[in-house]
Amino acid sequence: MIYLKLIRESYLFAVRELVVNKTRTFLSLLGITIGIFAIISVFTVFDSLEKQLRDSVSALGSNVLFVQKWPWMTDGNAPWWKYMNRPQPSLEDLKIVEKRSNLTEAVAFSVYKRKTIKNGNNLMENMQIQGITYDHNKVMSVDIGIGRYFTRSESINGRQVALIGSEIADNLFPNEDAEGKTFKIGGMKTYVIGVMEKKGEDSFGNSPDKQVFIPVNYMKSFVDLRYSGNALMVKGKPNITNEELRSEITGILRAAHRIKPGADDDFAINETSVISNQFDQFFGMLAGLGWVIGGFSLLVGGFGIANIMFVSVKERTNIIGIQKSLGAKRYFILTQFLFEAVFLSVLGGLFGLFFVFILGMVATYGFDWELMLNEGNIILGISVSSIIGLISGLWPALKASKLDPVVAMRSL
Repeated sequence: MIYLKLIRESYLFAVRELVVNKTRTFLSLLGITIGIFAIISVFTVFDSLEKQLRDSVSALGSNVLFVQKWPWMTDGNAPWWKYMNRPQPSLEDLKIVEKRSNLTEAVAFSVYKRKTIKNGNNLMENMQIQGITYDHNKVMSVDIGIGRYFTRSESINGRQVALIGSEIADNLFPNEDAEGKTFKIGGMKTYVIGVMEKKGEDSFGNSPDKQVFIPVNYMKSFVDLRYSGNALMVKGKPNITNEELRSEITGILRAAHRIKPGADDDFAINETSVISNQFDQFFGMLAGLGWVIGGFSLLVGGFGIANIMFVSVKERTNIIGIQKSLGAKRYFILTQFLFEAVFLSVLGGLFGLFFVFILGMVATYGFDWELMLNEGNIILGISVSSIIGLISGLWPALKASKLDPVVAMRSL
């Protein structure tokens, strides 16, 4: 019970400081409020941005390898001319991997090209056309809202059929159902067999809403696959690691391309972990920047809390003397002032968190950018403000606990 009374007294003294000395307390807590706001707002923005970026990367598949001409990440000394002279992945590579691989669940081939598409007077320029093989939907997610996916016969025979994004459907076929309609890709008549679900743009500005999927054998009729952006996508079986899959695919392709032992590969095998590792480094640097930004405000706020507590000790010297004369121990006085300092600091931190919450609401509902204060950042904000209060109040609390009761009572 004595500790509960101690906490209650400390709480009442802290509230009294707020009520009696509003301006002094407000100015002292302002540093804590600004510091917590700066740190937590930076972390909240970074967390939201990181989540969006990682969601975009995860959509590519963590267990999918991409065999391409160019690596996704290179250092500044990379011999770009060597990459330039590499051949593009081919449909022959696809057949070889399908035949020889024991670790793959599915293999698909894709090629990208930008073309003008139109339906009558409705025209869209520079749209991304992606030629894919039949097993593409086994490697990458293809969410169809209306219609269906390609049949194996349509894919093998290169039928002039297409899956289109929702934005393309709205522009080429306004106020009507796009399924079963026709449009032209670079002048070639194409039938719409399905419309993909609306997704919106990811963090990299890409969107399936603006894409057209067609069989790669159809795309061969107007695109030279030797000079296009090709990719061989390989998905491993369950419980097969990317490293095991990479090793097998590398061996298969080196043998197929007749690369001599010791010679460099003439292809790159990319995976999403490369991008994720770059994110880890990038957001680690940004987190450090956030601490620097908020650290100065927290330092000022800490001095403000210490100032309040020194003044509080001076004003209550006689009360401390009476408490000690009645048998109060040093730890009792110490705990009383430490609790008061932590309470004031946490109060400033809560104000900072409240402003971050308001910022998130404005960003989410005013600018359509999801920016939500999560539990981890709330706990971090309260923890940091508590530590600042504990450190700032320690010296004044020690000073109060060491006061001589006789000398303290003479201050009445």
